[in-house]
Amino acid sequence: MSGELTQSVIKRIIRRVGLECAARGQTLSETLVAFMVKAVVLDPRNDFSMDRILTENDVQDLIQLCVTRLLDTTNPSLSTIKMQVYFDMNYANRGELLSEQEHVLEGKLAPILRAITESGPCAQEEMENMYQKIVTYVLLRSGVGSPADIEAVREVTAALQSVFPQKELVTFISLSKKDKEKQLKDLAMLVTGIRLYNKQCQKGGSGIDDLPAILKKAIPSALWTVDERLNSCQLLAHRYLALLESMQEDPHRYSQLSTFKLKEALFNVKQYEAFLCILQSNAVTSAQEVETLDVQFESAMMVLKNTVQDKTSIESKEVFPLFMELSKLWTSFQDEILLLTFLTNMIDNLQQFLEIHSQLFPEEMLTALLEGVTVKSDEERIKETMETRVNVSDFKNQEWLFPETADNFDQLLIQYHGFCAHSIGVKGLTLPGNPAIGILKHKEKYYVFSSKEAAYIFAQDPDKFIQLNVEKAKKYAELIQLLELRHQFEYLVPYAQARNANKCSMKPPPKCDSGTQTDTHILPPTIVRSYEWNEWELRRKAIKLANLRRKLTHAMQTDLSHMRRENFTQVYLPKDVGTQTKRDNSSNVPKPQIFLKGLRGGSSPTTHMVTVDLTRPLDET
Repeated sequence: MSGELTQSVIKRIIRRVGLECAARGQTLSETLVAFMVKAVVLDPRNDFSMDRILTENDVQDLIQLCVTRLLDTTNPSLSTIKMQVYFDMNYANRGELLSEQEHVLEGKLAPILRAITESGPCAQEEMENMYQKIVTYVLLRSGVGSPADIEAVREVTAALQSVFPQKELVTFISLSKKDKEKQLKDLAMLVTGIRLYNKQCQKGGSGIDDLPAILKKAIPSALWTVDERLNSCQLLAHRYLALLESMQEDPHRYSQLSTFKLKEALFNVKQYEAFLCILQSNAVTSAQEVETLDVQFESAMMVLKNTVQDKTSIESKEVFPLFMELSKLWTSFQDEILLLTFLTNMIDNLQQFLEIHSQLFPEEMLTALLEGVTVKSDEERIKETMETRVNVSDFKNQEWLFPETADNFDQLLIQYHGFCAHSIGVKGLTLPGNPAIGILKHKEKYYVFSSKEAAYIFAQDPDKFIQLNVEKAKKYAELIQLLELRHQFEYLVPYAQARNANKCSMKPPPKCDSGTQTDTHILPPTIVRSYEWNEWELRRKAIKLANLRRKLTHAMQTDLSHMRRENFTQVYLPKDVGTQTKRDNSSNVPKPQIFLKGLRGGSSPTTHMVTVDLTRPLDET
């Protein structure tokens, strides 16, 4: 079969199963169909041997079995597989989610960023259009406000003009594309910081939500929802586990409850609990991050207020880093909003995979079945076995670890998601393991047990029970992910599984930071600085040395000069002196005014001329 199950054959089977389910009114994802094909092939009850080639009849039987299981909506196993596929395809950790969001944002901003950075020298009207594009880019990049909000656009424009006037566009256009992109990001951060400060001073802030206040209300609500659903699913798992144990102890109870799919229901609830624990851990991390961010934001705002105060002008190098720090913290708040929304959606969407329990086991029926049965919680089971411990001297070739003696105990990667390694394959139950009993180290892997007896039995032949667990996972394919057994079935993973096979581990592998350092040059340098490879350079140096051999330096001294020395004198320069020898004076002389009378003559033939002197006396002037 290993030769037959090539990529093309698997794809053909998956495609035919998907078409058959669609024809019967169920449109299923390709990943879910692929997972089911894997589950049917692994199930030993279906008799698909891994050592023989599949015939056409085998392919038809495989398709029909897959279709039947995919359309059986009353089987909790199908709900569990759907839940696992959904979680694989949709869950992302903090780093992956934020990286994906940044990639999406860059894609949205790419057209306007390209229009800004690829433009060359342009006219005045085009300059104004480019400036408006920069305003839009800054607004979209910050995620604070909408371009449709006129008031937000005005605030961004005013803040941008204060740090990047339109006249600087000429210099901006001359920059390289990379420098333009960096300056645009810095401008977006500066403008965001300015707007946040103005909002704090109640001078603006249109379109800016109070993210810290929103997170303070939303995170406790999300944590409360997770805790409530965890408690309800754990209670349901405790009930199923009690019923399954009563079936194994009482044959009458077994005949009464064997028709119910209690094991499948138990695995479904346990998988749901495991996923909820992952989401709860992320929510707790977000709560801690928000608490730290809140303190940092208040501190940064206080420093900025003390720096700015009521000053009319302030140096940019002093205040710009504070605005950018505010913007970075606000971006972190936006990231936490995104993460919280993602976690809330995941929590709500996972709830649909538990609906089958209310259909198969109504509360009245479950209460009736539990009459006379003692329901124990995981904490009670562990508490009962806290005083029992494996005697290490009973095992010569086995290594046992205990919480108080093991180094980095919390970082040990316990197999089977912390369930009892013995009860899975023997009883088909997911009993909680108690590390206080003893942790068996076998082939660099660690196993825990629910009782001392189970630990002793497992330690007698660990490989046998490990193989039993693998066979149980083949029968119930949902256990492959629940028990973290993907490495056991790598030969069937090539097409069926989703993006990253390692992403679905319930507990991340232990990691640590390490570093090494070596000398740049261990041996002393052996470079000969006087070496010359150029023959003409060597010739030039040889000619220079040959010429120097014929050169002499001559010097002589006379009787008149051998006792001479240089003398210096210093004089005071004359001062600028001024003297006055006279003074200017002036007088005003009256203007002569003399008139002659009788020049024209008269009736008599003789002319009689009279001189009239009207000049004013000197003393009257």
